[in-house]
Amino acid sequence: MTSPPQPPASPSRKVHTMDSLVALLCLLPLCPGLAAASPSCPQNVNISGGTFTLSHGWAPGSLLTYSCPLGYYPSPASRLCKGNGQWQTPQGTRLTKAICKRVRCPAPAAFENGVYTPRLSSHPVGGNLSFECEDGFLLRGSSVRQCRPNGMWDGETTVCDSGSGHCPNPGIPVGAVRTGSRFGLGDKVRYRCSSSLILTGSTERECQDTGVWSGTDPICRQPYSYDFPEDVAPALGSSFSHILGTTNPTQKKQENLGRKIQIQRSGHLNLYLLLDASQSVAEDDFDVFKKCAAVMVDRLFSFEIKVSVAIITFASKPQIVMSISDDNSQDVMEVTSSLESASYKDHENGTGTNTYEALHSVYIMMNNQMQRLGMKTLAWQEIRHAIILLTDGKSNMGGSPKAAVDNIKEVLNINQKRNDYLDIYAIGVGKLDVDWKELNELGSKKDGERHAFILQDPKALQQVFEHMLDVSQLTDTICGVGNLSTNASDQERTPWHVTIKPTSKETCRGSLISDQWVLTAAHCFQKLEERDLHLWRVIVGDPSSSQGKEFTIEKKVSPPGFDVYAKKSQGIQEFYGDDIALLKLAQKVKMSTHARPICLPCTVEANLALRRPQESTCRDHESELLNTRSVPAHFTSLSGNRLDIHLKTGAEWASCGQVVSQDKNSFPNLTDVREVVTEQFLCSGTEGDDNPCPGESGGAVFLERRYRVFQVGLVSWGLYNPCWKSAKSSRLKAPRGQVPPPRDFHISVFRLQPWLRQHLQGVLKFLPL
Repeated sequence: MTSPPQPPASPSRKVHTMDSLVALLCLLPLCPGLAAASPSCPQNVNISGGTFTLSHGWAPGSLLTYSCPLGYYPSPASRLCKGNGQWQTPQGTRLTKAICKRVRCPAPAAFENGVYTPRLSSHPVGGNLSFECEDGFLLRGSSVRQCRPNGMWDGETTVCDSGSGHCPNPGIPVGAVRTGSRFGLGDKVRYRCSSSLILTGSTERECQDTGVWSGTDPICRQPYSYDFPEDVAPALGSSFSHILGTTNPTQKKQENLGRKIQIQRSGHLNLYLLLDASQSVAEDDFDVFKKCAAVMVDRLFSFEIKVSVAIITFASKPQIVMSISDDNSQDVMEVTSSLESASYKDHENGTGTNTYEALHSVYIMMNNQMQRLGMKTLAWQEIRHAIILLTDGKSNMGGSPKAAVDNIKEVLNINQKRNDYLDIYAIGVGKLDVDWKELNELGSKKDGERHAFILQDPKALQQVFEHMLDVSQLTDTICGVGNLSTNASDQERTPWHVTIKPTSKETCRGSLISDQWVLTAAHCFQKLEERDLHLWRVIVGDPSSSQGKEFTIEKKVSPPGFDVYAKKSQGIQEFYGDDIALLKLAQKVKMSTHARPICLPCTVEANLALRRPQESTCRDHESELLNTRSVPAHFTSLSGNRLDIHLKTGAEWASCGQVVSQDKNSFPNLTDVREVVTEQFLCSGTEGDDNPCPGESGGAVFLERRYRVFQVGLVSWGLYNPCWKSAKSSRLKAPRGQVPPPRDFHISVFRLQPWLRQHLQGVLKFLPL
């Protein structure tokens, strides 16, 4: 909008105008004594083929970050708006027009005892490398490798091995040169990368008496390369799971197994979370760092090991949010609360990244704890320590952070025999100038493991942390643990779910509650003659895969008074009170990713999983798990999917059950609903709920708390069949206005506690009622 025309200035107005002009000139650098308006940086910063974001607009201090489509990388990666209103690349190099360049994968610099094709100086995304060995040599690794969009080759290092060494030929990674060609006990090999490539992993490896090379496989990578979440999650998860296997100081180490993945229930782990809050980290990204740390904390505490957590945020200086010696550092709720309260603004005056000081503060904590416990005591020496560093740049002040790591190793007395007592995970995040060399120096070098990673953005980091603790190799009978990995099957997500199948009858479902006992519904066996029990099978695992295994039943236990037709004389066609049964399998189930028990409330095992005090009771469990009028819960469908329901409590339970009186076919003369819906039943099926189908009876009705799963009921009976057309057709929702409305009833494990305790004493440890 333009201003209205002004009248000619009077003499007095001219003087005022002159004063204004002088004042305006004094706002410019001509009057340096007065505050000058900050210059903004030029806006001609578009990148050819990509996009950019700004941390603080066009003002000095703002960081411009470039992005390119998959298969391309930005050059430069970012620019900083300096105080003089000029753009500068982080490396201080000459400013050029930003472009998106094609990602290329490196070519082999050397390959022993074989040939590879094609022979190019570098390879495009999607291009293949094929390898063949000379006669007399065996090919290990990948015979064909493909260039991925992150500039990394898929597959494993290809080796042509004669098999003559004490250790296998370690090979030469693509883009690397190796010195050392002897593979006997104690022999060493060294690696370096060609041209501008950066080596991550171990530069030197030694052939050990176990026949395994020490350290981490080296990788030669482009400076702009990064890791995909689907690669990092299993690598980080497997590595971190090893820590859980070493938290038991009394565990006997087995030879030739390295750090066996086995979660124990004793021992102690100190976890140090270091979160970068420097200028280059946007506040939203810092919040993602906090969320990832919270996921890690919650998941770790769910494994019943003893954990103390320290939280340190840092920029130019570190901020101790929670110390490892804090009494609350072992309380998951307090740790989570402290993470939530960690403030990005605590570092608004510190723009640098001082990783050394952050790690040095960890060293101080360790040293203080050692002094307090005593350097030579088992209480100190048997603590495991894990450091997780989340950063989106390289340290630019405080000196080399490796010096702090050296101090940490010294105070923990880390040597070849005590290598398991310290793990440092260095995780770079973002498209900035993340320093591969520095991260690799900081990350631990454990045999066959990776501890240094770079992810493209905080979203990728979040994906990794949500799925990193893969339990696929967990062999303990720890209850209620499903596999949360992105590629897990339905059966792996609900490994307690079993199929119970007699000959020529409908199937039922059940749940593993130990390695030999299954909980299910009694009505599945209503017409079973005891002599025919040998015809029944319990299928553990996915029946459609090789993981499924059939078990015979040694014995069946159900309440002696159970009879569907017990109240027929009262005009009640079917009655499902006491609809519960236990099956003892003829053999014990080997625990695996497909087979693991669910947590049964009111047991010591469930109490540990809920992280409740030892003196807790069964009533406490019911109050915690069924704590609202409408509790979100789940059951497993015929196809293995997890379906959603809401369990009603209190007044809502009563109104849920009242609809039974509208079912005139099954209950034509019903006068008291309590004759059919007793306090043994949980009720679901209100608007939005899924309804169980025939064949799903006996399956667990379960809740999730703190990454563990608890069975609160089992599917018994209902007023609506969503699979009435065909078992193969899709599940149908009940029509609006259906009479009676769809309602489902599930036997409550809380109401049947006396019966469960009578038959499971010695199998499970029960809490007081």
